[in-house]
Amino acid sequence: MILLWKDKEQQIWSMFKKGDRLAMDKLYTEYADYLTGVGARYISNEDTLKDVLQESFIKVFTQIHQFEYRGKGSLKAWLTRIVINEALMQLQKDKQFLVSFHEPTFEELPDEEPDTDGLNADTLLSFVRQLPPGYRAVFNLFVIEEKSHKEIAEILHIKPDTSASQFARARRMLAKIIQTYKHKTEDR
Repeated sequence: MILLWKDKEQQIWSMFKKGDRLAMDKLYTEYADYLTGVGARYISNEDTLKDVLQESFIKVFTQIHQFEYRGKGSLKAWLTRIVINEALMQLQKDKQFLVSFHEPTFEELPDEEPDTDGLNADTLLSFVRQLPPGYRAVFNLFVIEEKSHKEIAEILHIKPDTSASQFARARRMLAKIIQTYKHKTEDR
């Protein structure tokens, strides 16, 4: 008998609850690419990213019994939080925040919103990955995860004002990266 599931998350969660050995494979197949994208927003080094993903999946598979299904999207949100937390722990362990919470050595940074018109998601991700790790973390937490500067400060163990200034600098640096890219493509 074939059951049609409207919610893949519920299906995967059900498989785990039943002790189905295929549950891990199903979860990995369904979410590996998405979670790689999440991790790549924070970690620019490919080898480090692989380590973060491996640690994340180990944590997922050893702590899945603690997950509480709360409806569609809850499993994806839980998985996302694990990857983000692992990425941030890796950055802190590597002491990469210490290097990047300073004014960038760019000439004049534009004081404007980044002009993202005509840029696809992969191109934008590559630009975000060029930001220094601390800027990138604050940018992602504020823009993508929609955390407040107070929440970011608690997560990263910095002051809310530091989070706000890092976001402003990240946004300005991103605008400069995009501006440079667009000038290069116009010159072709």
